[in-house]
Amino acid sequence: MARARRRDGRKDRFVSFIAATSMAGIALGVAALIVVLSVMNGFQTQVRDRMLSVLPHIELYVPGMAPGQVLQHWQQIAQDAEKNRAVKGAAPFVAAQAMLVRGESLSGVQIRGIDPKLESAVSDIHGQMMDGSLDALQPGSYAIVLGNQIAASLGVHRGDTVLVLAPQGSISPAGFAPRMRQFTVAGIFSSGYYEYDASLAFVNYEDAAKVFRDSGTSGVRLRIADMQRAPEVAQQLKQILPPAVQASDWTQNNRTWFAAVRTEKRMMFLILALIVAVAAFNLLSSLVMAVKDKQSDIAILRTLGATPREIGRIFLVQGTLIGVVGTLLGVGFGALIAYNIDVIVPFLERLFGVHFLPQQVYFISELPSTPELSDIVTIAVTSLVLSVLATLYPSWRASRLQPAEVLRHD
Repeated sequence: MARARRRDGRKDRFVSFIAATSMAGIALGVAALIVVLSVMNGFQTQVRDRMLSVLPHIELYVPGMAPGQVLQHWQQIAQDAEKNRAVKGAAPFVAAQAMLVRGESLSGVQIRGIDPKLESAVSDIHGQMMDGSLDALQPGSYAIVLGNQIAASLGVHRGDTVLVLAPQGSISPAGFAPRMRQFTVAGIFSSGYYEYDASLAFVNYEDAAKVFRDSGTSGVRLRIADMQRAPEVAQQLKQILPPAVQASDWTQNNRTWFAAVRTEKRMMFLILALIVAVAAFNLLSSLVMAVKDKQSDIAILRTLGATPREIGRIFLVQGTLIGVVGTLLGVGFGALIAYNIDVIVPFLERLFGVHFLPQQVYFISELPSTPELSDIVTIAVTSLVLSVLATLYPSWRASRLQPAEVLRHD
């Protein structure tokens, strides 16, 4: 009898160990989901803010009209737009595609014609200047400010000259002659976003209108109080502006990038949710083993008057409790890491002597983290649902046990 008690004790400890590992698996899965999604949110926020430090929240433009004609009326367009209280700044712009040539090197760029006096109202490019100043972009000076990556690829510095080739030109008896103009490099900026540092250049908007008089797009750039309301404000502006004036917000201009980030976030959630699913399967197996191990006890309870529903409820509560405790531990641990990752990562870097995010490669030297309550709630609910689902079959099986058959075999 003593040997049987020891054997039963070992079985109970093994079942308890499986239940504990299931709880730990749920906690680790929930914590991993919270940390990874928070870091992804942080990266998205960092990149978005760096993009919008250069790009406007809303652009108003007139497609098909020459830049010079649009710029004659840009003040009126800006005044009409500023009637909306959400608009906090306005400035004219000219946008065009061009090629920069320096010796044997050339690079495709997006030219942005701006007013240096008003640009600070719609972007933060003034504060991103590495060398020189936007104030050098005076009308008729044909000065240009380059991203640091373009400047490095062309091998130019402030004071050097580059040749700007417009896509349109003129046809003569000698053939097609592209329109070109020599510009002097007046400054170099760094936004911290590689795509813009490698493809964006600024000139005075009047100079841009002259060079790109046939191919440029012109209008007004706007900055609003709340960038998240940009689509809503753009729709409101369309209703009060002339029909020829079109409005596009930053979410439309970068739709592909944001769609890719959303898809990546969903896939990462599904992949990491498999950790919680595996822990839920472990929970199911531990409850099945518990039902198998406690058949005699279940039969005794049935003979004492317990109903099948009450027996099933016992195992349902047991499995749900394991899921709830594991989820709460995971939420607490994951939130602790996500909210303190700016302290944890530097400590690990000093401890192991490595740098996880070299600034030369990622342009972000610190691991960002932006926990969102909606993500945490979604993760917790998903974990609880999987845990409850894992308890249904063992609970049903326990409720179906027949006392007579169990006691006969014992």
